[in-house]
Amino acid sequence: QEQLVESGGGLVQPGGSLRLSCVASGSISIYGMGWYRQVPGTQRELVATITSSGTTVYVDSVKGRFTISRDNAKKTLYLRMNSLKPEDTAVYFCFRESAYGPGFWGQGTQVTVSS
Repeated sequence: QEQLVESGGGLVQPGGSLRLSCVASGSISIYGMGWYRQVPGTQRELVATITSSGTTVYVDSVKGRFTISRDNAKKTLYLRMNSLKPEDTAVYFCFRESAYGPGFWGQGTQVTVSS
């Protein structure tokens, strides 16, 4: 059973930056991965994805501000978030694809953007 552990969330002022990390218990090199976020009472939404070959996709609201990256040797997925806005406030979840089922989720890390 794959385990994903996110870290790096916290409270930041508008315009600030954070870097989220997601460490996997197993190899990630052949899997697509992504970051999602969820505000209580709403559906979880895609933020960014990255394929095993490094191709990235972003939701329009974060393009130019967020960067997803991966370090396969460290089994770690990253999300660099710059120019943060209050509407970025959410719980951020890491996701790893699975060849045999629905994939794996981390437990989430809270990001709060507020002055």
